[in-house]
Amino acid sequence: MANHFAGAGKNAMCGHHKLERNDPCWCGSGKKYKQCHMRMDERIKEFELEGHIVPERGMLKTKEQIDGIRESGKINVAVLDHVAGHIRAGMSTLEIDCLVEEKTRELGAIPAPLGYEGFPKSVCTSINDQVCHGIPSADVILKEGDIVNVDVSTIYRGYFSDSSRTFLIGEVSPEKERLVRVAKECMEAGIAQVKPWRFLGDMADAVNTHAKENGYSIVVDIGGHGVGLEFHEEPFVSYVAPKGTEMLMVPGMVFTIEPMVNMGTEEIYMDDSNGWTIYTEDGLPSAQ
Repeated sequence: MANHFAGAGKNAMCGHHKLERNDPCWCGSGKKYKQCHMRMDERIKEFELEGHIVPERGMLKTKEQIDGIRESGKINVAVLDHVAGHIRAGMSTLEIDCLVEEKTRELGAIPAPLGYEGFPKSVCTSINDQVCHGIPSADVILKEGDIVNVDVSTIYRGYFSDSSRTFLIGEVSPEKERLVRVAKECMEAGIAQVKPWRFLGDMADAVNTHAKENGYSIVVDIGGHGVGLEFHEEPFVSYVAPKGTEMLMVPGMVFTIEPMVNMGTEEIYMDDSNGWTIYTEDGLPSAQ
């Protein structure tokens, strides 16, 4: 479930008292601050003084937390693999929801979407012109030629993970196949730009450039988000920002890269009848 909410924290690493060199580091490593995060914090401060957006300390995960998020992510991927082995034409999206629910719990985890802000199911299933947040239903049947995004999010031992795949149902048109392929390429182009001391805008520009070069558009109003200790955390992750803008990427940040690539316009609208499902304005397909 991609984040609805823009407006990542624009302030510095604030809200904490000043540590002295020989104090225990804020990360809980047990090391002295000067031997642990002091140099990194000083470098972040330099970027802040230059006017860049920098992460607050609470956005940075410890090694223990990252290890926990990774274990959650392994289950998340296993659930998507399970779906991949069963998804087919003639299946209802409610059956996909059952696959996700059962496999997640079998692996000792909890489906994060279930009950989140009132969301009624364990996974999002978004077909063709549905951009995201499709609600599984017994009445929605996958057909030959459909593309469907299955967006899985998992809670394991208190740690959150979140990833999705767009599946091709049977023989799809070359146009849809290309859209799905380019959406994956956009994600990979973005990931290649994720390096410490660069900016989220560097990642966004790579995503947006690849989409545009292939004649597609990126959804602007819905983006990625921080994840790990909660389902949706700061920062908001745009995929259309210019290079050198948005938040500085530093070690310890954990966030999703999940661009929504539209065959036509980037314009979208929400289904008022359920308050969740997002559609392309022009009715053309979207892949994530």
